[in-house]
Amino acid sequence: MAFPAFAEPWWVNSAICVPFACYFWWRKSGLIISRRQLVFGCLFALAFGFVESAVVVYLRAATGLLPGAAGTLADVQRVAPADYVQAKSLTQFPPSLLTVEVFREAATIVMLLSAAALAASRLREFCAFFLWEFAAWDIAYYAGLWLLVRWPASFKSLDVLFLIPEPWIAQVWFPILVSSLTLAAVAATRAKSKGLPR
Repeated sequence: MAFPAFAEPWWVNSAICVPFACYFWWRKSGLIISRRQLVFGCLFALAFGFVESAVVVYLRAATGLLPGAAGTLADVQRVAPADYVQAKSLTQFPPSLLTVEVFREAATIVMLLSAAALAASRLREFCAFFLWEFAAWDIAYYAGLWLLVRWPASFKSLDVLFLIPEPWIAQVWFPILVSSLTLAAVAATRAKSKGLPR
């Protein structure tokens, strides 16, 4: 089966520019974010990413889209990676639950924005903290899915990344790369800041 090299729709590919643009925005004067804020923001995002992956597992099982769900987790891990194709879920998922998913995604963004607003008072730090959390959350989401059901089977697995304003579809390597670069951009510009509280 042939896979597209990049994300669809076309404009989703511009996400790769975000970590680079932010790095150049933040690098001159650095980010005023303490290590403590980054650590606790990351812990929140990692836990939240795992919760999101568990929600996806529940939804797949509830709609009959998770092979082996009636057995043990080991049964799911053995059967699901070969039989489950995430991108097909758009056509197989009940419309009512797709609507719920859109609201869940919007709520996720509101939660991440709220945590960023609590951690930062200036726009640059607010954006950096939000992107830091979003990136850690995104990576934790895929790690959680892999730990629970051994999906994605590879970095080339197709995924529905987001549903707002329309479905974003890409291979798993794409969001993981963007998220990893974003974490690096925040960490690199934070490291250049002097005299910050721990």
